[in-house]
Amino acid sequence: MREISRNITQIRTKIEDYLQKLDRAGEEITLVAVTKTHSVESMDIAMKNGIRHVGENKVQEAMRKLPMLEDQSACFHFIGHLQSNKINQLLSLKPYLIQSIDSVYLAENLHKALGRTNRTQDILIQVNTTEEEQKSGVNFANAEELVWKIASYSTLRVRGLMTIGKLHPNPEISRPYFKQLKELFDKIRAEFPEGFDYLSMGMSHDWQIALQEGANMLRIGSAIFGERHYGDDR
Repeated sequence: MREISRNITQIRTKIEDYLQKLDRAGEEITLVAVTKTHSVESMDIAMKNGIRHVGENKVQEAMRKLPMLEDQSACFHFIGHLQSNKINQLLSLKPYLIQSIDSVYLAENLHKALGRTNRTQDILIQVNTTEEEQKSGVNFANAEELVWKIASYSTLRVRGLMTIGKLHPNPEISRPYFKQLKELFDKIRAEFPEGFDYLSMGMSHDWQIALQEGANMLRIGSAIFGERHYGDDR
């Protein structure tokens, strides 16, 4: 478990140093520790070392682990594909941010569930910038229209955009996708009433490219907890 403490210190230092090189020093970057497949004990260690945001991609795993945390102040991000029949279970965990809304159908079901309890929910729109079939997300061409449609739901607060770069040994391959999403983010943000301020892109293998292209939320898993044995951020 000492490695987790060391890894958190190292990744934070690297992010701060990199922001200085990019003349973005002082900007607030939200670091989401992706805890999927990792133990509750690992999550507890991370939070004792200053991690405040944790990300899970399966509702059932989150339901099992989150109530067992020693520190219940964690800001829980749901980052996986959300099935409509899991919405009520997810909402019972009171997520800080749902990063993976990608259709009007899903938004409508979420809106109805929230309406029954008079609640609101912060969300991101997931964009499949790489157009890979195995990834969730609205295609880039329809992303802006979807943002405005979902923004009309009174229970949903669209806070920004999320994407996943290509899972490739060379992180540079994701640059054009990140650049494309940043341009869309800036366009929508200029027209959005308020609160459209999260650009979630960049993981353990490509966070530097993501920061270069304007990300302000990073989803870091293996660089903190070590390699996992299955899955990705779909």
